[in-house]
Amino acid sequence: MKSAEEQLSTYKSVHLNPKNIRTHFVGVPLIIWSIFLLLNLIPVNFFAWDDPAISINVASAFAIGVLIYYFKLHARLAFGLTLFILPVLYSSHLVAEVQGAVWIAIAVFVIGWVFQLIGHKYEKAKPAFVDDLNQLLIGPFFLMAELYFMLGLEKELDKLITPMAVAKRRALETQRREARS
Repeated sequence: MKSAEEQLSTYKSVHLNPKNIRTHFVGVPLIIWSIFLLLNLIPVNFFAWDDPAISINVASAFAIGVLIYYFKLHARLAFGLTLFILPVLYSSHLVAEVQGAVWIAIAVFVIGWVFQLIGHKYEKAKPAFVDDLNQLLIGPFFLMAELYFMLGLEKELDKLITPMAVAKRRALETQRREARS
């Protein structure tokens, strides 16, 4: 498993433009929420308490798995992601009870990707997942790191990954220029 620093620097290498990062703060949460809504629509419950809102279904099992992965990468960032995912799980569970929830999920998913693609127009770089599907999981992790950096937290992590990301971006741009010539 690649380290948190390696994963974050790879993701950040195609997310250096502040406008792109801002669009991702809208697009990524929308995509995540829509995926959890779709997962909540799968009629499988592994375990449920008396309250149907508290259950281990496909969505919560996925959340647990992803959070374990995040905690292995970086516990403090994973804690923030846990605080983000819990209301996502709950609200998507509630909306899953609404008629037409699948269409809501699809619409939110598409809107989220529109924001993502607009951001990458500013960046003039393809999304990170194009070369590594694992980067789809790193998007939320990256945004949590960026939020921490904005709040003045995890300064050492920021000092470590940003130069790595810039170096990776330069290498990508060099490859792109050489491919054109």
